[in-house]
Amino acid sequence: MQRGRICCNFAQTSGSEGAGASSDFVYHAYNPMLDKQELTETINRAIGETGDGDLFLVGVNVTPDNRVTVEIDAAGGVDIEACVAITQAIRGQFDPEKEDYELEVGSVGLTTPFKVIEQYVKNIGNQVDVLTRDGRKVHGRLIEVNTADMRFTVEVPTKVKEEGMKRPVLTDVQHEFAIADCKSVTYAIDFK
Repeated sequence: MQRGRICCNFAQTSGSEGAGASSDFVYHAYNPMLDKQELTETINRAIGETGDGDLFLVGVNVTPDNRVTVEIDAAGGVDIEACVAITQAIRGQFDPEKEDYELEVGSVGLTTPFKVIEQYVKNIGNQVDVLTRDGRKVHGRLIEVNTADMRFTVEVPTKVKEEGMKRPVLTDVQHEFAIADCKSVTYAIDFK
């Protein structure tokens, strides 16, 4: 049974007689959006069945016209087999013949802002760019993630004038951030 509803619009048109107005019936088939919660549960189940303990869900987006985008990631990177397994699980749960949707399953982009705590953990030791909600920009190495408090620490090489020294010395200074206080955190690509 296909889910959906029919929207009806009635339009009045006047004939040449004036009093003899007729009604035209116009209908549009409406296909409701896929249930995002059910979709997320299906994806998480499929991730568990892949046997890749590093694989995790980053995000699911469903547009009003049923364009479904699934973003996944893993500590060691995402392979095509994981994308295929998740696609097959979604198609097994949501029949493409009954549900009208467009599906895209893939890994997040390299410079896409982090969305889930697992992305922070994955990038420990890597260079990141942090943009705080108050507009500060920080570039440094992600050295620690506290998953319980949703905080992370970035080590930034900074010139510091030490007592008794004539010139500033390059020292690693740690900056701690709450994830909620950051507008975006991204992997920093270094072309050196």
